[in-house]
Amino acid sequence: MKIRFAVESDLPAIVDIYNQAVSQRGATADLSPVTVGSRQKWFADHNQNSWPIWVAESDQGILGWCSLSAYRPGRMALRHTAEISYYVHESHRRRGIGSNMIQHAIDQCSALHFRSLFTLLLDINVSSIKILENFGFARWGHMPDVAEVDGKRYGHLIYGKVVE
Repeated sequence: MKIRFAVESDLPAIVDIYNQAVSQRGATADLSPVTVGSRQKWFADHNQNSWPIWVAESDQGILGWCSLSAYRPGRMALRHTAEISYYVHESHRRRGIGSNMIQHAIDQCSALHFRSLFTLLLDINVSSIKILENFGFARWGHMPDVAEVDGKRYGHLIYGKVVE
């Protein structure tokens, strides 16, 4: 497996992997699948020098992806903070791919001038909570009962880590 910067031709695989999480109900707050067209602006807003998207790839194709996104874009006091997102293809989970991508992102933070990483996740996403805690992310906040998925209410967690 290698981790590399995503290119536009990777977007269909990125969308497919994300939509697998949507269908799981609890791995993301989206309730409907996204389309390649709806994600093109998101992809264009990322670049290798400031807000990268990486893919984990093997001879089997794209195994997962990870991105660093702006937190409150344009607010310069927050320019050294990034939101990390990561998703692994359902056929390749529990093989360390997510961990490798998170470590890769953390390793790149210094060169990208990020001092803090955070992520937002539903409080029922136990597997992501465990993986984040293994990397030293801590619970920075909890917004109870703000998400409704299939008639059930869940909280939104904020997990973060100072990486400088």
